[in-house]
Amino acid sequence: MKVAVTGKGGVGKTTVAASLARALRAMGRDVVAVDADPDANLAGTLGYRGPDITPLVKLKQLVAERVGGASGAVGAAGPEGGWGGFLRMNPRVDDIPQQVGLLVDGIRVLVMGTIDRGRRGCACPENVLLREVLSHLILDARQDVVVDMEAGIEHLGRGTAEGVDLMLVVVEPGWASLQTAGRVAKLAADLGIKRLGALANRVACEADLEFVRTNLTAADPPLLGVLPWDPELERDARAGRWDAARPFHREMTRVAGILGAA
Repeated sequence: MKVAVTGKGGVGKTTVAASLARALRAMGRDVVAVDADPDANLAGTLGYRGPDITPLVKLKQLVAERVGGASGAVGAAGPEGGWGGFLRMNPRVDDIPQQVGLLVDGIRVLVMGTIDRGRRGCACPENVLLREVLSHLILDARQDVVVDMEAGIEHLGRGTAEGVDLMLVVVEPGWASLQTAGRVAKLAADLGIKRLGALANRVACEADLEFVRTNLTAADPPLLGVLPWDPELERDARAGRWDAARPFHREMTRVAGILGAA
């Protein structure tokens, strides 16, 4: 099962991704949780409280070994690019999740990191490595994979996107998140993602749920679950606690069961 979790910033998608990863792990499945959000805090949400995790893009020696294009190499792109040399566009990456991923309560967490704004071209070495690792995990890896995405999915290549079993869009009772869900649904269709679903988060009352249901149009992802508003979740997260008995996590366990059986 390969699930990409996305949605407007601030809707709680990292909490959803972490809860889904834990629920799948509790079902006895081998789970890799990928933090592809620039504001990386998936490991912390899962309860990790150790030293800062170095993102994959910052592992310069690994990038140089696998992809090449080290700064100052023959054929350098010059001062604008800051890198040069010949790039391996299909480097070996199958061992990277095991090598650099961190185990958190039996879930292997991989922090991807982001490319500097001035170097976001598809041919920079770091971007090549990110693309190939994500592609391997979604297309080839045998584990269940939960990807905590940044808002939008433009950085998924078509081939990789087609390997996603489900794009899970987190919404809340507000116009902005529902508009984002519509945009994500269109992007997903353009990239060949065949299955989408929405989760309504922070639902405090029946009026909240009715708002979401009314404003999810036929073109939007179908509603797969309803996650209740629970201020204690944030307190648990700050303390690194995880209470599977909370209604939020019980609902995520139900959703995980549906996805795992699909």
